Amino acid sequence: MSNIMNWIDERFPATKMWKEHVSEYYAPKNFNFWYFFGSLALLVLVLQIVTGIFLTMNYKPDANLAFASVEYIMRDVAGGWIIRYMHSTGASMFFVVVYLHMFRGLLYGSYRQPRELVWIFGMLIFLCLMAEAFLGYLLPWGQMSFWGAQVIVNLFASIPVIGPDLSVFIRGDFVVSDATLNRFFALHVIAVPLVLLMLVVAHLIALHEVGSNNPDGIEIKKNKDPKTGIPLDGIPFHPYYTVKDILGVAVFLIVFSAIVFFAPEMNGYFLEYNNFIPADPLKTPPHIAPVWYFTPFYAILRAIPSFAGTQVWGVLAMGAAVVIIAFLPWLDKSPVKSIRYRGPIYKLALTLFIIAFIGLGILGAIPSTEMRTLLAQALSFVYFGFFLLMPWYTKIDSTKPVPTRVTG
Repeated sequence: MSNIMNWIDERFPATKMWKEHVSEYYAPKNFNFWYFFGSLALLVLVLQIVTGIFLTMNYKPDANLAFASVEYIMRDVAGGWIIRYMHSTGASMFFVVVYLHMFRGLLYGSYRQPRELVWIFGMLIFLCLMAEAFLGYLLPWGQMSFWGAQVIVNLFASIPVIGPDLSVFIRGDFVVSDATLNRFFALHVIAVPLVLLMLVVAHLIALHEVGSNNPDGIEIKKNKDPKTGIPLDGIPFHPYYTVKDILGVAVFLIVFSAIVFFAPEMNGYFLEYNNFIPADPLKTPPHIAPVWYFTPFYAILRAIPSFAGTQVWGVLAMGAAVVIIAFLPWLDKSPVKSIRYRGPIYKLALTLFIIAFIGLGILGAIPSTEMRTLLAQALSFVYFGFFLLMPWYTKIDSTKPVPTRVTG
């Protein structure tokens, strides 16, 4: 085995990469459970790719055959039902772990210097993930898939000058049709996953270049052993965190399996009931709403009233709600990173932001009324206020002294 590894190392830096990124990558010794979600996101990505490959073996990207092929997978393909449910559940669980991963960044300031590029790569991954989910949502060719895609693509038509041509280009036709299904399938299966994988690699390389953050927000590279150059508060990622992550993986798989076997539709949140009806271009569902992980941004879109018969301002607000997250490294002016040492203003602002995000998610999933629209507008102000007022309230907020060494 040693001779084989030496032969490989002479031609490919396998051992060098293993040491740099795993066995000799020193991570802070005070990681807590919030740091499970990065590795879990990688696990779900692999799960989605593997189950997606098996689904494409029997799926037909044809407007006349797509829905029937999904039913064929569910009913006649050996093990097809569990593969399909793993893929559909995995899509929602991907967003669960990614949202929690991003929330951990807000808690401990993981976006702050020197990790700005890590955060930017993470936001690009999030955008790719949203695109991948939207493209895959059309593929079952059910009622909600069809009309959801129709509504979302039509939003691009409200963009001045280029909107109408852009929406036709996205659909490949003047309406959502077989051409749309084919191009969405190609993008979902090949193009976007390739970009997603490259961004994940870039995200990890950038992270390992600057080092991981920790709950104290202390740079462990500033305190090194003078003889070995190893951070005094660091431990090798392997075996310590590879073994610790097994606990997170075990808990995740228990929850994941419970959903797959007992509640794959999750009461209509993971798989909507209208999507078990074949797409009918002549019959609109009574209420069209995106999947739960898009509903906060959809609620912001609906909260902005249309002007002159166009929703361009709503579309811009929805896009801004996603893009503004990428600017956190430059909006946060606090002298400390971690919430452990921040004052009450930031803690209150973060609490209000989480309430607003969850509230918008609920409002985006249910039919709109006048009162709900007013509430969505108020929550949208809170959402954007968290970011736009951040340079002010993080600067005046009181802080606690940060220790020189991690506290555990």
